[in-house]
Amino acid sequence: MDNTEYRSLIEGCIKGDRAAQRKLYNSLAPKMFALCIRYMGDRESAEDILQEGFIMLFEKLGSFSESGSFEGWARKVFVNTALMSLRKNDALKMSDNIESAINVESSQPSVIQSLGYKELMHLVMSLPAGYRTVFNMFVIEGFSHNDIAAALGISPATSRSQLNRARQMLQEMIKNE
Repeated sequence: MDNTEYRSLIEGCIKGDRAAQRKLYNSLAPKMFALCIRYMGDRESAEDILQEGFIMLFEKLGSFSESGSFEGWARKVFVNTALMSLRKNDALKMSDNIESAINVESSQPSVIQSLGYKELMHLVMSLPAGYRTVFNMFVIEGFSHNDIAAALGISPATSRSQLNRARQMLQEMIKNE
């Protein structure tokens, strides 16, 4: 769907049209569920975030400005919903010594590139919440380390460190399989 097609659904949703709400939900739910499961790591939590995300999306529909794609805007709503949940549950608390995060580099070539998408997502979902969140935001969503730091309340060096450690952990998982 493009923004023009979404515009009529958005207008219907704002007016409380249940058919428009259902159609909007059905068009976005599969993509947003995949996003939710990547951030939350398990199906049950992802389903909760999907529901909370749609509540937030329907509440904020009037603020969509059409300056970009609607799906991109919706994705931000769901990412923010997942991040709020992770923050609320202290899942983003980083247990590593932040001082050691400066200048951490990986000298090993990435074995992650040889995996299929489904295998990689299964491994990513098994990462600790902090590593998984930074990995998702940087690798999959394309956020910069500065943006991740601002969203999570950490330093950019910690974001880089968590990404590096997530990659190392993924490489270890792959070697052990």
